[in-house]
Amino acid sequence: MDVLKTKQMINSYIIDSQEEEIKRIAFELHEGVGQNLYSILTGLQFVESGITEKHMKRHVREMSQLIEKTIQEIRLLSVELHPPTLAAFGLLPAMKSYLKLYTSTFGILVDLQSAGEETPLPERSKIAVFRVCQEALSNIAKYADTSKAKIMFLWTEEELRITIDDFGKGFEPEAQTRPHLSSGLAVMRERMLLTGGKCNISSKIGEGTSIKITMPLPKIKEILAIDKNSVS
Repeated sequence: MDVLKTKQMINSYIIDSQEEEIKRIAFELHEGVGQNLYSILTGLQFVESGITEKHMKRHVREMSQLIEKTIQEIRLLSVELHPPTLAAFGLLPAMKSYLKLYTSTFGILVDLQSAGEETPLPERSKIAVFRVCQEALSNIAKYADTSKAKIMFLWTEEELRITIDDFGKGFEPEAQTRPHLSSGLAVMRERMLLTGGKCNISSKIGEGTSIKITMPLPKIKEILAIDKNSVS
């Protein structure tokens, strides 16, 4: 086994392990911390109903509102870490759901379009594509200085092509060597490489950044056939 293949296997194991840990944390946040806070909120609301002093009643109500806000933030964080719609409904519904959260958080409007017939993806490929899109959107929020972006899904018989354009301030090619930016871009490329896809990034000052993702669908269909046979 050559060095490159060994490295890819190690990277694949690391990424898969990270995804399992992320899934566990998201579940614990929603079902553990979130539920505990909801119980506290219910208790505070019960206490508030029995208080007659106005200043104490106001104080308890303010604490209840703070806990209610915290519960909402935890739910949003849980969805961001591991969107339940990804496994249940597929890539496009998960992206649509995530973009609502993204726009409400960052104020950036994202025009999502899709052409062609959507092909179901195996779990690993869905996660890879979703994470790359998520990382791209995160970079837009951090660095692009823009109020709008566009994501285009193109489904062909051979491959899935995704283009993400931010219409922001862009960056020089050498900026990709900066640690805070290069690490995220490297992970995006690595995720796609490990699932048989590619991720290309181009940018121009004043014109924005464009990220092009490709995923060969024939290989995905073969994987789906294997998965189906293993289940049956």
